[in-house]
Amino acid sequence: MFVAMSSVGLALLGFLVWGHHMFTAGMSDYATMVFSALTMLVAIPSGVKVFNWVATLYKGSIRLDSPMLYALSFIFLFTIGGLTGLFLGTLSVDIHLHDTYFVVAHFHFVMVGGTVFGFLGGLHYWWPKMTGKLYNERIAKVAWFLVTSGFFFTFMSQFILGSQGMPRRYYDYLPQFQRLHGFSTGWAYVLGLGFVIMLFMFVKSLLSGEKSPPNPWGSAGYEWMTTSPPNVHNFAVQPIMERGPYDYELCTEQELFEGFPEEWAAKHGKSA
Repeated sequence: MFVAMSSVGLALLGFLVWGHHMFTAGMSDYATMVFSALTMLVAIPSGVKVFNWVATLYKGSIRLDSPMLYALSFIFLFTIGGLTGLFLGTLSVDIHLHDTYFVVAHFHFVMVGGTVFGFLGGLHYWWPKMTGKLYNERIAKVAWFLVTSGFFFTFMSQFILGSQGMPRRYYDYLPQFQRLHGFSTGWAYVLGLGFVIMLFMFVKSLLSGEKSPPNPWGSAGYEWMTTSPPNVHNFAVQPIMERGPYDYELCTEQELFEGFPEEWAAKHGKSA
């Protein structure tokens, strides 16, 4: 309940912080003070959510497969994005960082690190169930490394550029910014290469990937009891649950590491 309410609080505060985009636009001192305080409050529900995500790993049996790697990258990058927002919410600091590359980097760490990486983790996790095909895990990890490192260094260097005064929305820049611009551009190519490899992997999976078992991740969850991909109605009949989604001790070795038996999945997941 506490974690759920933090999501509600974050959504409500999101409607009240628009003024932090206008600290240099001539607002009154009182208005800027109020918007600065509201912006700082966003850190509380955001922190609750981050600690909640990390706590789900506690005493877990962690498998560093590609979905988990993207999930961990999501937490790491989103946290950086949130912490750098504190600088922009501070009035005296924002005067210097407003409309610089620091804002560009902050935005991308929050929106890409906190959205795209979460999406990629979910895509990799559900791909076998959606398509019925497995992808090459080794290629997936290579793509993850390139995408994560490429993204991190592309925009981390822009924090430095912004703090040194490089404005955004300019097509040209002063000579002293050349080195970091080149550094950022080089890692952007690495980021793009990672996405190309990922696309190649998914296309290859669709065309010639191995058939996915019903339960490729060893989950005890309800959705992994049907075939991959599921039929139109998931199950032909109402299945009888013999355990909860976290009762791993009640699962057999075959269910957790080889997937549920094909004949069981066919019986419960396909129409006659």
